[in-house]
Amino acid sequence: MTTFLQRNPFAVEAWFDFSLTLTFAVPRDELAARLPACLEADTFADRWAFIAVALVKTRHLRPAGLPRVLGQDFILAGYRHFVVYRARDGRRLRGLQIIRSETDNRRMVFLGNLLTPYSYTYTPLKMEQHDGVFRASAEDSGFTISASPVQEEDSLLPEGSPFTSWKEARRFCGPMPFTFSHDAQRQRVLIIEGVRDHWKPAALHVHNHHIPHLAHLGFSETHLACAFMVRDIPYHWKRGRHEPIAST
Repeated sequence: MTTFLQRNPFAVEAWFDFSLTLTFAVPRDELAARLPACLEADTFADRWAFIAVALVKTRHLRPAGLPRVLGQDFILAGYRHFVVYRARDGRRLRGLQIIRSETDNRRMVFLGNLLTPYSYTYTPLKMEQHDGVFRASAEDSGFTISASPVQEEDSLLPEGSPFTSWKEARRFCGPMPFTFSHDAQRQRVLIIEGVRDHWKPAALHVHNHHIPHLAHLGFSETHLACAFMVRDIPYHWKRGRHEPIAST
């Protein structure tokens, strides 16, 4: 159950220097079984559902309207299910269910857990760029990602991806404007809508990755489906709102 404050109680704004995202395909039925009844897995080819692992270098995150100097700078590693929510007004909303959040900023852990239901934990994440290669790591867990921009048109997708073209993969590269959190005790859904400009994902070639939490999730299959990066994104979250779950 979320508290009164854990609902993104005011609008928030920030700047993303860059966001690096790896999207993994997992069996549709296995992911669907982990979702509350109010959410559906966002699927492909009637077989695959998806989990994204996003590394975001964020600056000046603050309540909307406050000076940038009062904002928080941090690195975020976010784990998200791709989901669909059917709103009471009949709309089919594509978005994300956040299942884990890690950050290198202890103050952000406190504020994130105070104001959102996203279960922030402290992880000493590091990100660097050298000779066009982006590297992210966390020594305590063994987390590593190394990736660089794709140079050849025919290598836009990793080997073993369920997608057959970048056009198919692009549908799962966002922007995904909504995030959803289920409050089972109060039978309602928290909906937070994000607004961003200049969302132009560029495909990445992943040289290697080791993401221990993916193994902990226990899916029978996990395949890297696509990887991409966006840069220099002004980002704004609207105030969270609750919607009662429609009775069946």
